[in-house]
Amino acid sequence: VVPRLASVWYYFRELDYPHIKTLYDLGNTMAEAATMMTGTTVTRRVVGSAWPPHFNKVVAEIQQKNIERVGMPEWSDADQTLAKALQKEIGAPVDGLKSKVDSLREPRPDTEPGGSDDVGDISWVVPMVYMRYPANIPHTPGHSWVDAVAMATPIAHKGSTAGAKVQATTALDFLLSPDLVKQAWDYYNNVQTKEMKYTPLIGPEDKPAIEFNKEK
Repeated sequence: VVPRLASVWYYFRELDYPHIKTLYDLGNTMAEAATMMTGTTVTRRVVGSAWPPHFNKVVAEIQQKNIERVGMPEWSDADQTLAKALQKEIGAPVDGLKSKVDSLREPRPDTEPGGSDDVGDISWVVPMVYMRYPANIPHTPGHSWVDAVAMATPIAHKGSTAGAKVQATTALDFLLSPDLVKQAWDYYNNVQTKEMKYTPLIGPEDKPAIEFNKEK
């Protein structure tokens, strides 16, 4: 039985936008070729898109100074006991909670793991950065019950407080120093977007897929 109407979803993932666009165009070509082979028609719709992020070097360096100034939380024996017990339970390295701040390092785009996040699109429109703060137990797998254990404990409260202090002091640095703002935009204009310009994959004809939120 051949249905009158059929639909399929495709996810195109790559390390940079030009390669994502190449995969997207290839998918469209294959769909058009299939219609010619079968005497049918096809329509398409982009329901989501996420550029690989590019974070601002100037903002990152200022944020790192504040991370080092605020430092890591003071973990209690109970905090460390919980962390190590959970790590042991899931077969992860049993090293507890970190006591030292990680240093800022250059990105490794060819090997850097990461998921899809539409904050990447924002990073190509304005200078911005991510900030990771120590509100969870290291080595837990994402999107799992294990990853949520720390959320109702002092670990999350202490880590989130440290992160809030870093955000506040970094914002103050840029509010009180117009030259830093100028430097951030200079990096954005003359380094980040010098050769690659942001082009949304979602077009004006791609309407928000709000019907997906309707109750069945």
